[in-house]
Amino acid sequence: MEFELKRLRDALKQTLNSGDEAALQALLNSQNISDIAALIDEWPEYTAQIMTTLAVHRAASVFKILDISTQKSIVRELHSSRTAALLNELPADDRTDFLEELPKKVIRDLIKLLDPDERKITLSLLGYPEDSVGRLMTPEYVYLSVQNTVSEAFDIIRKVGAHMETIDVVYVVNEHGELVDDIRIKDLILATPHTRMDQITDDRVIALNVNDDQEHASQVFKMNNRVALPVTDDYNILLGIVTIDDILWVTDEEYSEDMQKIGGTEALNEPYLNISFFKLIQKRVGWLVILFFSEMLTSSAMQYFAKELEAAIMLSFFVPLIMSSGGNSGSQASTLIIQAMTVGEVRLSDWWRVMRREIMSGLTLGSILGVIGFFRIAFWHYLMLHGVMQDVYGTHWVELGLAVGFTLLGVVVWGTFSGSMLPMLLKKLGADPAVSSAPFVSTLVDVTGLIIYFSVAYIFLHELFIA
Repeated sequence: MEFELKRLRDALKQTLNSGDEAALQALLNSQNISDIAALIDEWPEYTAQIMTTLAVHRAASVFKILDISTQKSIVRELHSSRTAALLNELPADDRTDFLEELPKKVIRDLIKLLDPDERKITLSLLGYPEDSVGRLMTPEYVYLSVQNTVSEAFDIIRKVGAHMETIDVVYVVNEHGELVDDIRIKDLILATPHTRMDQITDDRVIALNVNDDQEHASQVFKMNNRVALPVTDDYNILLGIVTIDDILWVTDEEYSEDMQKIGGTEALNEPYLNISFFKLIQKRVGWLVILFFSEMLTSSAMQYFAKELEAAIMLSFFVPLIMSSGGNSGSQASTLIIQAMTVGEVRLSDWWRVMRREIMSGLTLGSILGVIGFFRIAFWHYLMLHGVMQDVYGTHWVELGLAVGFTLLGVVVWGTFSGSMLPMLLKKLGADPAVSSAPFVSTLVDVTGLIIYFSVAYIFLHELFIA
């Protein structure tokens, strides 16, 4: 693959230097779409020339798979006539996906370049809610009447199929335009020419609603192993179809956004190296400030227990240990649950099973860490007794070990509980579960972990505090 790209780069450079437009056009039009996209990413200075030289249908295919920042750059650099040809050639769903990323003023200017029919379709798609199936669907599909025969169906496919998004599946509607069924091309081929559509249909069609969320559509595709699904309105009128390639792009974008949110930033919505420095700061500073103020509660908790710390200074030695253990367990749980919810493995109705499972996990993990913590203190005390280290635990090392051990048990249980339930609570409230990111859960558990620590320590070391 790398060798082929190097060969293509060398041939392109040679052709560009020769100034032979015909040779350049022949070279570009003979290459794979993905290879041309790779060239544009590597040589952005030649982007306008490449996109102008390519046949318009191939230019549209390349444009579809480029990053949004590169697409914006292309539209800025191309002549308006070429931009018009490119936008008109794009499938309606891909064109809408690009336009919705632009400022409203730019959208108005670009829509003026579209042919009347394409403009009408695009405005219709842009009218649907953001992140809805309506924004993804294409009106380019083959539909048949229930009265059509197989022979008539093939005549229709031959007539209009070349301009459709896919002809692997055709759609059957009744006289009111309502969706009746979808039929695979295989079933048409195997049927006799005079068989009518209503004799082939089985009424087991799976359809998406135009207002469905795109993440829901992704789950439907996954569960039903489809390459395309019909889209209907609330009255079952067939409006368009959504194809698997669009769903794959949506899934990739959603995954990227969730990963960024889990890391404690806003979604960047464009490649990291392309986003401006100040915009990157803007995306990151909000959560950092929120987490900073949240961590101030940790200082407040430390001040509240200042007398306890003065009475038993050895408690301060284990504060970082307690905070990190609770935060880490909470981060683990939140990441696992967010990922499971994203891929559809966990639903809101599973909250009780999740809570029970995470509490049991917390008890087990906390017990393991608690035992390790106790024996760590016992081992250090043994070294102190033999003069290897300075004795700082004194005669209360057992009580200290028990306090640390039981605290670890408590904060890990609390961390796994919080980390698993918070994403589900946010989902129930209509928010994005990814907002309950690992840093957020970690900060929450840090503060509460200190309260648990000093409360447990008071039980085991109350004699020191009273004294």
